[in-house]
Amino acid sequence: MSTALVWLKRDLRLHDHAPLAAAAAHAQALAVYVIEPQWLASPEFDPQHLDFALGCLAELRAALGARGLPLLVRTGEARAVLDTLRRETGFTHVYSHEETGPGWTYARDLAVADWCRAHGVVWEEMPQYGVVRRLARRAGWAARWQGRMDAPEHASPAAFRGARLDLADLPTLADLGIAPHGRAIQPAGERAGLAVLDSFLTQRGGVYRRAISSPLTAESGSSRLSPYLAFGALSLRRAHQASAAAIRRRRAGGAADRAFAYGLSGFVSRLRWHCHFMQKLESEPEIEFHNFSRAHDGLREPHFDRTRFDAWCAGQTGYPMVDACMRQLIATGWLNFRMRAMLVSFAAYPLWLHWRKPGLFLARQFLDFEAGIHWPQMQMQSGTTGINTLRVYSPSKQALDHDPEGVYIRRWVPELARVPQGYLARPWTMPAEIQRAAGCVIGRNYPAPVVDESSSIKAAKDALYGLRRQSAAREEAVAIADRHGSRKSGLPGTSRRQPHRPRCPRDAAAGGVQRELFDF
Repeated sequence: MSTALVWLKRDLRLHDHAPLAAAAAHAQALAVYVIEPQWLASPEFDPQHLDFALGCLAELRAALGARGLPLLVRTGEARAVLDTLRRETGFTHVYSHEETGPGWTYARDLAVADWCRAHGVVWEEMPQYGVVRRLARRAGWAARWQGRMDAPEHASPAAFRGARLDLADLPTLADLGIAPHGRAIQPAGERAGLAVLDSFLTQRGGVYRRAISSPLTAESGSSRLSPYLAFGALSLRRAHQASAAAIRRRRAGGAADRAFAYGLSGFVSRLRWHCHFMQKLESEPEIEFHNFSRAHDGLREPHFDRTRFDAWCAGQTGYPMVDACMRQLIATGWLNFRMRAMLVSFAAYPLWLHWRKPGLFLARQFLDFEAGIHWPQMQMQSGTTGINTLRVYSPSKQALDHDPEGVYIRRWVPELARVPQGYLARPWTMPAEIQRAAGCVIGRNYPAPVVDESSSIKAAKDALYGLRRQSAAREEAVAIADRHGSRKSGLPGTSRRQPHRPRCPRDAAAGGVQRELFDF
């Protein structure tokens, strides 16, 4: 009599779930979610992540229980939990989704694979996204992604032959000795994710292309689906197929519907970039810790400035748009994509900080932290891939472009509430008498700029452009482009494009279409 164990990770949903579908065919089944000490101790973990996961689990446990499948939540090292469950239930098969996560999850999965072989347990990992395991080259990847996204969803089993188990109550943060996070995060769970998707496709998505850049309009105009995709409360295939269907319906309508479809098409293209970036970490796990381009090693690392880093983390840099964005992120766990990119750009160029420490800090702030997107993006926005355009954002220009009336800055940096609009983007330029009248004396009520933007950016550009001109860096860039560069089309295993020699590119001075994808 075969017994199946569904090992849930970042796939906390009922719909389109291959491991659940496979388990339903067995004589007996159960599911488990493991709260791992390695996760809680990892440098990217924040209590908001566990809080969101527990919210998803509460809903999923009820849904699975109604279908006869018990969902256990255990705390401990994964192999130890599996060993205990095997003694309790005698499971013979483990089903889970593939995971492209931080380094500790990779090491954990290798250890679990060894444990399964030693105990005669069959472990089958199933694709969840468009990420391809053991991919040698990117040629044909786009076609494979499209095939996965267009394939039918896995049907949700109506009933399971569940193992008879006593289920303890779900633990709370307090039970685990974890302090509350105090953030105003999005509601957790599959129902919430599907509702957000529906509201985006039927009400909010038409303005997507023009709304996503400003932190004011993006709050409702972006999809807000990224936490549900990151924790698997919503399947990427469901998001893709529902969006494609909505676009087809709208395009058959009048002018307003066609304009709405145009907005949605911008979102669909970003779903492909989701997996494009995850594939980079899957293919080269070392980029979580080391520069894509090793020619960049040692460029920033010896110059780490703790004072600058701490000011950036606290939203006390003296640059209002940077500080407003950081404070919103800390309070809510969310920030729109362009402002996330600006935060990284400011850390990387004016502050000249290596991406690793800022990346860990941001990982803890983002409710939707997804390692496969996060680390390639941290490097791309920091200029260490060797092949991408340098993305240097002027905080002052971003304030003028995306908060022209100062509504956002005044909301999140109340020290500047009475600063005249003409000085709000650069308050250090206020004459002393205006500072006193506004109740905002620079250096006392609000910090002076931690660095001079113009001269520090020039020094950063000079260093990076100088390095990119070196022959060793240029040769390395060819190999990086061949391994990780995007491919427009082609059959698996073929490519119509030859690796190119990257040019020394112009910087993207806070404008234009970018491949930024921290969120959607």
